Amino acid sequence: MTEDQIHAHCLNLPGTTMVVQWMGARVYKVADKLFAILAQEGERVTVKCADVATAGFLIEMGAAKRAPHLTRGGWISLAVADVGDDEMAERLTTSYTTVRSSLPKRVREALA
Repeated sequence: MTEDQIHAHCLNLPGTTMVVQWMGARVYKVADKLFAILAQEGERVTVKCADVATAGFLIEMGAAKRAPHLTRGGWISLAVADVGDDEMAERLTTSYTTVRSSLPKRVREALA
């Protein structure tokens, strides 16, 4: 996916907002919780896996790196160029769903 496609995919997920933080990174949030970071001029994406075991497996395989500033809870960093479009869309959506499910019920219900 291109940087623009990643941006569009994230913003199409219900209740998503984007802010620019941390040296120009695009930070995507559902409610007030981040679920994706597009950094290094669109070269890397940081997402949350559905569980820590999946993150560990992807890191062990060399398909991902441990997210540098989110070292706990199943966060990984992916090189955009190394991930196919379908897989990137799935990783972004899984991260969104995982983070959204951790929000309080009343917040989830208030989202579209």
